[in-house]
Amino acid sequence: MTFPSTSDGSGRATAGLATVTSPTRQAPGGATPGGAIRSARPVRKRKASQFDGGRGFVSDQDWRNPRVSVTMKILHGTLLLLLLVVGVGPMLLLAKYAITPTQDIIRTPLAVFPNGVRWENVSEAWNDVQISRYFLNTIWLAAGSWFVQLLVATTGGFVLSVLRPAWAKIVNGLVIATLFVPAVVLLVPLYLTILNPPGIGTSLINSFFAVWLPSGASAFNVVIVTRFFDSLPREVFEAAKVDGASSFRLFWSVVLPMSKPILGVVSVFAAIASWKDFLWPMLVLKDQAKQPLSVRLPAIAQQTDLGVFLASLAISTLIPVVFFLIFQRLFLSSAGLGGAVKG
Repeated sequence: MTFPSTSDGSGRATAGLATVTSPTRQAPGGATPGGAIRSARPVRKRKASQFDGGRGFVSDQDWRNPRVSVTMKILHGTLLLLLLVVGVGPMLLLAKYAITPTQDIIRTPLAVFPNGVRWENVSEAWNDVQISRYFLNTIWLAAGSWFVQLLVATTGGFVLSVLRPAWAKIVNGLVIATLFVPAVVLLVPLYLTILNPPGIGTSLINSFFAVWLPSGASAFNVVIVTRFFDSLPREVFEAAKVDGASSFRLFWSVVLPMSKPILGVVSVFAAIASWKDFLWPMLVLKDQAKQPLSVRLPAIAQQTDLGVFLASLAISTLIPVVFFLIFQRLFLSSAGLGGAVKG
């Protein structure tokens, strides 16, 4: 219910439960003629809820129930076991096959070394099958692709997000539009470009640059880096410009040190994509001595002993697993692509 406003003659107007003070002339000493006035508005206290502490699927009160607690722990343990079997099981099985004799792999594939361990599989795969050469080729291809993708993504994102020229929105829209073009459609024009690149005058076939340069045209990397740069505090950029920093200085000394999370994400994506790429290296690298593991392993599968071939597969998976284990904390903490924190 709302009560009409009234006046009590002292310069105060009351409306409902609240008392509002109108501007009055202060008496000497800072006191008002009407004395100190306190608001009569009631203060509502928030009622504590029993579900405040538990915002999950099961509340804290349910967790105190022994039956619910035991059931949820069993479910959690079962789910963790299934994830380990599905995620880690194939890699462990491949590592076991890499040092298992071929006859044991065929007859009793799940037995734990019934006739001992055969370490010769690894040495034969490394030396006789020349996995060492293809392994080195794969590392060179992955390193070059990583550098080109990181260079294009960071510089493109810096121009579109930080410098923001007049044509930035148009270019950003064109970059996003290329994400809707299937990669298979681009194979023929891209191959013709590598076959006769403009301005170079010589073909890039059987050259690592034929793999490095096209890998830089990754619109996805440019988009996610641009979005990350948009979340960075622009006050830092303005302060750097006021201090006289050039565009290169702003990019190298301010933007890149603040962008370690997204650099880790792009690095993992670039390295893994290059490591498993098969079709494009097969098209542009005709020389077998320059081909990576992803191309050579299917080619040697028919004429290679099964145990030696599985050892070759285990060697080929070593670098991606180690790379992810090293950068897993940076990669997982960057999944939200959050920006810098303003202090």
